[in-house]
Amino acid sequence: MPQFLSQESKGCDYVVLWLDCDKEGENICFEVMNAISKSINGNVYSNTVTFRAKFSAITEKDIKGAFNNLVHPNENEARSVDARQELDLRIGCAFTRFQTKFFQGKYGDLDASLISYGPCQTPTLGFCVQRHDSIQTFKSELYWVVQVTVKNKDGIDAILDWERVRCFDKEIANLFLQRVKECNQAKVVNITNKEKYKGRPLPLNTVELMRVASSGLGMGPQHAMQIAEKLYTQGYISYPRTETTKYPENFDIIGVLREQQSNPDWGKDAAEVLSQGVNIPKGGRDVGDHPPITPMKPATRNELDGDAWRLYDYITRHFIGTVSRDCKYLSTTTSFIINQENFSIVGKTLIDPGYTTVMTWQAFGKNEITPAFVQNDFVPITDAKLGEYQTNPPDYLTEAELITLMEKHGIGTDASIPVHINNICQRNYVTVGGGRKLIPTTLGIVLVHGYQKIDQELVLPTMRSALEEQLNLIALGKANFNAVLQHTVEIFRLKFQYFVKNIDAMDQLFEASFSPLSASGKLFSLW
Repeated sequence: MPQFLSQESKGCDYVVLWLDCDKEGENICFEVMNAISKSINGNVYSNTVTFRAKFSAITEKDIKGAFNNLVHPNENEARSVDARQELDLRIGCAFTRFQTKFFQGKYGDLDASLISYGPCQTPTLGFCVQRHDSIQTFKSELYWVVQVTVKNKDGIDAILDWERVRCFDKEIANLFLQRVKECNQAKVVNITNKEKYKGRPLPLNTVELMRVASSGLGMGPQHAMQIAEKLYTQGYISYPRTETTKYPENFDIIGVLREQQSNPDWGKDAAEVLSQGVNIPKGGRDVGDHPPITPMKPATRNELDGDAWRLYDYITRHFIGTVSRDCKYLSTTTSFIINQENFSIVGKTLIDPGYTTVMTWQAFGKNEITPAFVQNDFVPITDAKLGEYQTNPPDYLTEAELITLMEKHGIGTDASIPVHINNICQRNYVTVGGGRKLIPTTLGIVLVHGYQKIDQELVLPTMRSALEEQLNLIALGKANFNAVLQHTVEIFRLKFQYFVKNIDAMDQLFEASFSPLSASGKLFSLW
């Protein structure tokens, strides 16, 4: 590729760089400039020779807009990527090579050709194992709930919520039940109505897209981003890697809505927003990278297949939802008293569905509508019983929950988060179960517990998030590239030396979990 670029650039006077508009794209700009530095007329590093096109969608308007507003490559952003690449490579290679050589060929049932460590990958695995440990150490407790069913004047049954919620002593719970059973009616003591709003969503960024793709569409984050990239290059959506959740002031919301009016699935919703007025969402933040992910040209089910259509469908519905009205409803709380025991029921009455007409999965369910009651009325009790339950452990992390944790702790970027999750799956550290839950394997658990025994910081997210802050300062020109690099390398060099000296602590866990090679009947091999 460098040779090809060098050949193509011979005799050129100007360079316009059209790389992805993120830090990684900025970094590639300088790779290109380095490749053509000897073949182009003039100094390729001069602002009078080399220019940078900033665009967020592959549409005629965006391309022309970028060409008419050329800027210059940002070296600080490129250097922050250089620092991340070098640190990840140095740290990852050192730990991975040592671990792999130490454990490979030692245990017969250790089904892994590579035992890797990564400054982002390992804390990502750490989140999954931490949840696994919480599940294993959880102790379940029995509790009881007084359950009362009443009937309103329309003959509709309603199950009431007990004010005490639950009781961990069965005998005491039975006393409360007997008190309730002494009555055959419940008095309606209070009814309060309050108008509430279910707010329209914020504009879509990459992390939210990955979360929804996993939890709602059943797509792994990496698969979803591959599809999003394809939709982008085909011109269907804007650039899919962005942290911004606020439309810029010059964003053509009306133009995007008009293009969607003819769609048979959501055209009516787009037309309604146009006729009644756009509602810009409150809040959101402009990180200064790219506009939120939006549809850029209309598409039909016949144009896009399978997952590509499902992702485009979601992105478009989400966009229309962000500029629709909020969902308005009446929240009704009805309070009851039965022989001095208090109960209540809360329900909702829809006033205006708003954005939920297009984002149908957020619409009210039938069970959310409350039966009507009249204050001071006495209503018959049709059933009173004691329900027995037990506290349940937390479930395994889903991909969507893991993405949220990674974002919160600054582990990875919007571009690398799906890669780290994919890596811990491919390397047999976790398996993806039903509901896209991430279940750690024996190898994944042993690795994390081994790091915790030797040096807990190796698996905690704090070190990486602190490094990401330094990398962001490099990108902003507020930190020195070499100083950050040298300081971080020295920290991990010392940690690596300590890890090597204490590897036996991890090996003890491997011995307890895997069989020696001699016991497996496999042949020894020297390499």
